[in-house]
Amino acid sequence: MTSLNITLLAGGVGGAKAAEGLAKSQYASSTKIIGNIADDDEFHGLWVSPDIDTLIYSLGDQIDRQQGWGRKNETHQVLTELKALGQDTWMTLGDLDLATHIYRTNLKHQGVSASEITECLAKRHGVSVPILLPTNDVVQTRVKTPQGWLSFQDFFVREHCQSDVLDIEYQGIANAKPTPEALEQIANSDLIIIAPSNPIVSIGAILAVPEIQQAVEKSGAYIIAISPLIGGKTVKGPADKMLESAGKSIDSKGIYDCYSSFLHGMVIDNVDQQEAAWLQGQGLDVLVTPTLMKTPEDKTALLTKVVEFALSYKKQRAA
Repeated sequence: MTSLNITLLAGGVGGAKAAEGLAKSQYASSTKIIGNIADDDEFHGLWVSPDIDTLIYSLGDQIDRQQGWGRKNETHQVLTELKALGQDTWMTLGDLDLATHIYRTNLKHQGVSASEITECLAKRHGVSVPILLPTNDVVQTRVKTPQGWLSFQDFFVREHCQSDVLDIEYQGIANAKPTPEALEQIANSDLIIIAPSNPIVSIGAILAVPEIQQAVEKSGAYIIAISPLIGGKTVKGPADKMLESAGKSIDSKGIYDCYSSFLHGMVIDNVDQQEAAWLQGQGLDVLVTPTLMKTPEDKTALLTKVVEFALSYKKQRAA
């Protein structure tokens, strides 16, 4: 499968599950991942990149499977001591996880690019599927609530997504430059798979980096999105609130609206099969199949099915 070139656009937990599915499939050597960096933030003087670390820990089998993020077999002695010293510790960072953030921050201060740091961390955890960044510049998602603007981590972790979402912005996006690696990967892709990640603050943040969405639209790739919704609800995270704030419906139509300028196919769960006809009416190829990924077998089976479906319909469209 070395002649095939697959790009996965991936956010946090949903993106990591899709990444694992591809990494364990026959398409592993054909795949590269472009991850979200707009959830990044600073805690205790350390630069934390949650979505990228979730990808690395998942692909390196170091993830805490129960919570879906952080390291397995983790301890929290540093955090416990920081709390005793009166520091805010609502962002749970384990001792092993802190080593990652110390390493990243030290290299960042030395002028090493975020892409190079990601490559080093991936190598440390034995990750063979390349993880690319859309930009090496700092871009941070901010959420407007009735109480004012919050960083994404404040909204997501500290506030537990409780506040209403009035608006979303990507701070720093106007001056961000795309990485050559991401642009080259997109341009050379046969398939672009959009993981079942939040379309507004995960995939949306990737696409908002200047030139990235244009590259996707200009590519000759077959582009297919896996819906993060099942029965109008998210498996994890605030995608429903984000869709509503963007004026989009909380269903397959809302997901389609986020990607309508370039999408060829969509994957929806059996629960939502009644929405397939509307999507097909928009010119989409629709795969209706179980999309909940609980086990390693679920992940591999779904992503294998998605690739085979996309390749089949790519040929049909080319005929």
